[in-house]
Amino acid sequence: MSTYLPSELRERLVEADNRHCAYCHTKEINTGQPMTVDHVIPESRGGLSEFGNLCFCCRRCNEFKGSKTEAEDPVTGEVVLLYHPRRQNWHEHFAWDETGSLIVGLTAVERATVPAPNMNDLIIVAARRRWVSVGWHPPE
Repeated sequence: MSTYLPSELRERLVEADNRHCAYCHTKEINTGQPMTVDHVIPESRGGLSEFGNLCFCCRRCNEFKGSKTEAEDPVTGEVVLLYHPRRQNWHEHFAWDETGSLIVGLTAVERATVPAPNMNDLIIVAARRRWVSVGWHPPE
C-alpha cells in the first residue's frame, strides 16, 4: 500500500537526502529509477509517515529491506537494530572501499545493515563501478 505524502514533506525529503538512497548512498541517476520513500520503521510495525521516520531509498534497498528493523551482525551473531538514517550519521557507520563501489559496515549495527537491504547487490555494485570509471564519486 502506498501512503500519500504532502508535497512539502516530499520536498523536505528531497532536500535532506539529495536524491540519493539513505541506505546505500547511490544517487538516483546512478540507479536509473526514481527513488522510493521508505518508512524506516514500517507502518505495519507502527511507524508513522513523518519526516523522522521517512527517507529516500532506491528500489533495490527498499525491496530487500522490506519490513526489517533488525538483523544479525555477521561478526558477533548479535541481533541489532538496523541503521536509522534520520538518527544516525552515515559516515560514522559506513565507508566506501578503495574502489568506491562497495559499502563497508564499521560497527555491529552497520555490518548487520549492509546485507539487510542488500546494499552491495551485484547489479548496483556494477552500476557504481561504471559510474566511478567515468569520474563519479560516492556522496560525501
